[in-house]
Amino acid sequence: MKLKVINSNSKGNCYVLQDNTGEILLIECGVVIDKIKQAVDFDMHSIVGCILSHGHSDHCKAAKDLVKYGVKIYTSEGTKNELKIPDKNAIVPILAMKKYKVGNYTIMPFKVEHDCSEPFGFLIQHSEMGLALFMTDTYYCEYVFPNLNNIIIEANYCEDIIDRKLASSKTTGFVRDRVLQSHMSIQTCIKTLQSYNLKQVNNIVIIHLSDGNSSEIEFKEKVRNATGCNVHIADKGMEINFDKTPF
Repeated sequence: MKLKVINSNSKGNCYVLQDNTGEILLIECGVVIDKIKQAVDFDMHSIVGCILSHGHSDHCKAAKDLVKYGVKIYTSEGTKNELKIPDKNAIVPILAMKKYKVGNYTIMPFKVEHDCSEPFGFLIQHSEMGLALFMTDTYYCEYVFPNLNNIIIEANYCEDIIDRKLASSKTTGFVRDRVLQSHMSIQTCIKTLQSYNLKQVNNIVIIHLSDGNSSEIEFKEKVRNATGCNVHIADKGMEINFDKTPF
C-alpha cells in the first residue's frame, strides 16, 4: 500500500491510497482535477471512490469534476447538500459509525467538530495497511480508536505561535478564535495520539499544517518524542509505504 500526498495545507488537501493491485481510494479532493489526474497516472478508472470529510473548498474543490469522470463521492448528508451537485447518484450519503465497502477498502465515518455541516473523520480498513485513521479539520475528537496501524491526523497550528503573532499585531483576535474553534493544535494532536495504544502503529502522518502558524521541524520532533513512532509531515508529492507493518 502507498499513501501519496497530492497536497496538504490551507490551499488544498488531497491524498491517494493505492494498493498493490492499483486500486485507488481518494481521501479529499481539494485540488484542481488536473493534479488528481497526474497523481493517478491519468487512470481515472482505477479510483474506486473518494471519501470527503466536509464541504470547504480546500477539501472538495474537484468534487464536480470527479463526478464527471464517474467517481462516486462518499460523504455525509450535510456535506452532500453543501456540494449542490445535481447528479444525485454521484454522491453517496453515509452515516456516522456505519461501515461501507468501497472497492477493497472498508470505511467507517465518525463525527468531528468543525464549522460546517456534518463533518466526518474516517477509519479505513484494508488487508495491506490494516486499520488507518484519517482525521482533519476538527479541534477535538471524543473517540479513542483501538487497533490502529497507520494514522493521518491534523496538526494545524501552535497556540504559542498564534499568540505571539497576536501580541505583535500580525493577526487578529477574530482569526485566532476561528482557528482555535475549527482546527486541531499540535498540543491537542499529541494528547489525542497519546490516548491511543500506538504499539501497532507503523506511520503517523501529520497533515494540514497552517502556512503561518506552524513549524514542520518542531511539530515532527514533538510528535516523535511523544509517541516513539515513525512520523512524517505531509508534503506535496510525498509517497509513504503504508503497509500494515514496516516489513
